[in-house]
Amino acid sequence: MHRRTILPALALGLSLAALPAPDAEAQVFAFSKEDLTELTARNPFDRFPDGRPKVPEDLIERARGLSAEEIWGVLPGKGYRNQYEDGFQVLHPGKKLVGRAFTAQFMPSRPDLDNVARARAKAAGRARLSNQTVIDMLQPGDVLVVDLFGKKEGGTLVGDNLFYYIMRATKGAGLVVDGAIRDLEGIANMDMPAYFRHAHPTAIANVTLTGINIPIRVGNATVMPGDLVVGDREGLYFIPPEMVKDILDRADETHIHDEWTRRKFDEGRYKSSEIYGSPSDPKLKAEYQEYLKRRLEEVRKK
Repeated sequence: MHRRTILPALALGLSLAALPAPDAEAQVFAFSKEDLTELTARNPFDRFPDGRPKVPEDLIERARGLSAEEIWGVLPGKGYRNQYEDGFQVLHPGKKLVGRAFTAQFMPSRPDLDNVARARAKAAGRARLSNQTVIDMLQPGDVLVVDLFGKKEGGTLVGDNLFYYIMRATKGAGLVVDGAIRDLEGIANMDMPAYFRHAHPTAIANVTLTGINIPIRVGNATVMPGDLVVGDREGLYFIPPEMVKDILDRADETHIHDEWTRRKFDEGRYKSSEIYGSPSDPKLKAEYQEYLKRRLEEVRKK
């Protein structure tokens, strides 16, 4: 990317200054379609109009069966060692989170940053916007992933009403906040997976919105717009689109291996070391390979 295109994208402004989110003003710049396309050049799928990768619905559905261990078994070996993060409060531990990352980044408020961003917004002829602009951009299948730098008091991205709106807009895909939420009592019974660091009664305050659909950091993970987000009881994985198909295909083999292994355990004829992780007997190995071939054909016809 060229320096002249990066700087406007990073110098964004939304000074919330102790105001509740719906009343705050914002001037938001985002990467151009060309920038997003360059950032995600290996994406093999279609894109949204803004350039964000669009992992297909059928792969999203397949990903609901993934575990963190299955993803871990592939990504680090391909050089992606910073795609996992845990330590969140999980709203519905038994409900898998799967969807496309829609990213937003906040930083501690700083007047000079706000002033520059406001001036750039005015020069660009942009109207005054609320910080709900991020939420209002969401589409079905999006997981809103927000870097609020772990902020607790004043770091509450949404309360129950805006959480409900996100649930409706994304068709329940999910929310990830490296910060806080409020109105947890009201949110608790809403049927959308969510990961957050804290719950706190304050409104969002003293932060600056510095990016929409740009690369962000969530804990130790780097998240790109359009990553496939997969969350379970353990934590969250952010999968580059170009790696999704490979991970899913390998996971199919893992699921079938586990299925066959447990069937053999159920027979009660073998010690664990004779079956797991690979059969030691040549006849059992041949049996497993035949089973794997047949089951893969069945699974991938669906």
